[in-house]
Amino acid sequence: MTIGPKEGWQVYSSAQDADGRCICTVVAPEQSLCSRDAKSRQLRQLLEKVQNMSQSIEVLNLRTQRDFQYVIKMENQMKGLRTKFRQVEDDRKSIMAKNFQELKDKMDELKPLIPVLEQYKMDAALISQFKEEIRNLSVVLTGIQEEIGAYDYDELYQRVLRLDTRLRSCMGKLTCGKLMKITGPVTIKTSGTRFGAWMTDPLAATRNNRVWYMDSYTNSKIVREYKTIDDFVSGVVSQTYSLPFKWEGTNHIVYNGSLYYNKYQSNIIVKYNFETGTVLAQRALEFAGFHNMYPYTSDIDVMADELGMWVVYATNQNAGNVVISQIDPDTLQVLKTWNTEYSKRNAGESFMICGTLYITNSHLSGAKVYYAYSTKTSSYEYIDIPFHNQYFHISMLDYNARERALYAWNNGHQVIFNVTLFHVIKTEDDS
Repeated sequence: MTIGPKEGWQVYSSAQDADGRCICTVVAPEQSLCSRDAKSRQLRQLLEKVQNMSQSIEVLNLRTQRDFQYVIKMENQMKGLRTKFRQVEDDRKSIMAKNFQELKDKMDELKPLIPVLEQYKMDAALISQFKEEIRNLSVVLTGIQEEIGAYDYDELYQRVLRLDTRLRSCMGKLTCGKLMKITGPVTIKTSGTRFGAWMTDPLAATRNNRVWYMDSYTNSKIVREYKTIDDFVSGVVSQTYSLPFKWEGTNHIVYNGSLYYNKYQSNIIVKYNFETGTVLAQRALEFAGFHNMYPYTSDIDVMADELGMWVVYATNQNAGNVVISQIDPDTLQVLKTWNTEYSKRNAGESFMICGTLYITNSHLSGAKVYYAYSTKTSSYEYIDIPFHNQYFHISMLDYNARERALYAWNNGHQVIFNVTLFHVIKTEDDS
């Protein structure tokens, strides 16, 4: 949702949901702004006047410095004249004519300095006048400020933080919802090859906005970390990790501080912890196809949602159709498996939201979400939710439960889609 506040105002926090989700928007003045009725306008006008006067004083100071140089030059000229007069006195007869001509020339040079000196006196008087007016204005400004009160920006900031906490508490009461709409995308950055993955940690603290970046489809072990989205956009890398094993595919995730990915040319899932720089677990998915046996973009797609961690793949035993397994994030052990009747080769991309797997019909232009499988009811339905494949080729599409958004790698562009879910708000009695 685009919010256009008045000039000088800014949006501190907002959330939108067309189908029952909390909407909280804070539009507040910037720290340097205090727009409050006629007295505030008077205050701004006076401040502008002071600024203009300060600029005028600066101009006068420059002129004064220039004129001071003229005065120094005039002083040197006067000293030269005294020397000449002594010379005339010493030998009045022999050099009289020559020296008097030089004296005349020197006097002609001095004449233009006379108006400069006069202007210097006027500028000095004007500067004094300005200083007096500024002193008077300072008294007026102080009075106005005392009358309307200083705007406590720190207090406003704390109120915004409290509102943000309440907003997230409200969002926490939203039970798992059904996907209704996908909007966007918003292009965050353009970088990398046609295939890649980028992500944030859905279990990270609110103020932790680290971004991880993995360029290319396979044959690489380099993961780049950025402290914030802004650093990611600017290309300011905070840390680079070299994984112990190469990855394959583009559907990796970072979950609770660890990277989960498919080991190159295998059906093994690896859990790599960024803090320790070690592999905490690795486990093979039984019968899972790998190395382009049953790909859409990846043979093995690791994902997470509000209900935990999942793996989507295909097996010969299920005739190459999509298999969904929920796994333990610590041990990577399979907790439960669902066999669908949808061919994995016919899928474009997929993602989990609230225990439901959503599958797109293509990774190219014209793609839409058209198949949904609920692990809660072990049933499926065909749906029709279009979305804009802006750069024509999607190689990664993952849901982030914290952001309630889809992260995508769109043909060398890192983009985000917003999702609208149909929610039921959980009451205190329900919990």
